[in-house]
Amino acid sequence: MFKLKRGDTALVLVDFQEKLAAAMDTFLLEETLAYTIKLVKGFNILDIPIYFTQQYTKGLGETVAPLSEFLSNSCVEKLTFSCCGVPEFKERLQKNCIKNVVIAGMEAHICVLQTVLDLIDLGFNVHVASDAVISRYKKDYDIALSLVRQAGATVSCVETILFQLLEKAGGEEFKAISQLIR
Repeated sequence: MFKLKRGDTALVLVDFQEKLAAAMDTFLLEETLAYTIKLVKGFNILDIPIYFTQQYTKGLGETVAPLSEFLSNSCVEKLTFSCCGVPEFKERLQKNCIKNVVIAGMEAHICVLQTVLDLIDLGFNVHVASDAVISRYKKDYDIALSLVRQAGATVSCVETILFQLLEKAGGEEFKAISQLIR
């Protein structure tokens, strides 16, 4: 449950969208995006699948530019707060034999929380990257992290997640990940 392995892990980015981002504290948003970009770059270095969603794109906009340039696959459009409300999302995870899901996104207490709870209900091991998750208000963020812990998710951080997936020092991947987290 606590251990991540490359072969059965995926990253899910929940609703990093323009209008949601505009509602966030600027400093916290910049910090969260910086950590999220490190996470995405690390998953790309390690060749681990990345999925991302957009909630009601017509109203909330596209995935924010600093992040979207590092994403190569298509987004999953949704109207449900939980990503699991979209059959295509669950199918993508199952098709790739994913057991462990790392979550980053916004807002922590709504779409991230509901996605985490549904993934746990579906039998996935879920790791929430606490430094790559955000809400408009700290109290909502704190409550969300408390609830996901109580539900059985592992709350971690970007650096821990990347080095756990890396497993060992040495080689080009280690060098690239080390440079990334500096």
